[in-house]
Amino acid sequence: MRLKITNITLLLVAASVFVYAFFIYDKEKPLRTLAIFGERSYDAKSGNSDTTFHTIPSFSFTDQDGKTVTEKDFEGSVYVVDFFFTTCHSICPIMSNQMERIAEKYKGDAEVKILSHTVDPEIDTVQQLKAYAMKHNADSKQWHFVTGKKKSLYQIARTGYLLNAEQGNGGPDDFIHTQNFALIDKEKRIRGFYDGTDSTEVNQLMKDIDLLLSEYHYKEKK
Repeated sequence: MRLKITNITLLLVAASVFVYAFFIYDKEKPLRTLAIFGERSYDAKSGNSDTTFHTIPSFSFTDQDGKTVTEKDFEGSVYVVDFFFTTCHSICPIMSNQMERIAEKYKGDAEVKILSHTVDPEIDTVQQLKAYAMKHNADSKQWHFVTGKKKSLYQIARTGYLLNAEQGNGGPDDFIHTQNFALIDKEKRIRGFYDGTDSTEVNQLMKDIDLLLSEYHYKEKK
């Protein structure tokens, strides 16, 4: 009888430990997850959408240090994207100041990066971008200001990051001027759009970055 009671006691203790561990672990699970933007691909045979979402295509630009920057530089990181030009005197200074807030909060965090594209590559040379980056205390290991061919910059703005719905071919008369930021996850998917001139929306962006990182950290522990 004593042996039977001992076994029952051990089972109850083990069950209690399991339940306690389950609830402690589950508390780490994010209360919500961010949406994924971009249409799912369509499987004509099954008639159902699969789980493949729009992703950012490969790219190659030059940053403020004269170094080539590609999608590989953002592997293992989430990143924030914007499009600006250094001689802008309207929305761009506000956007860059807000982006500086993000850079300061995540300073030294290899999981969070920033990618700012010029929309005026003829003016925004590497030297021009370097001066602008220094003005905003940008660490080039974390915050890249990039230039390149206008057609490539404009194409990725429109069809990659979905930040501009206007038609254009990146020609001499084409121009993009958007205040929106995009949040990109580690799988190169778009997880949010934010008004970069609105501090409240940028506050939400930083909360969403934290939420996105918590998603990854939770999955890593499973």
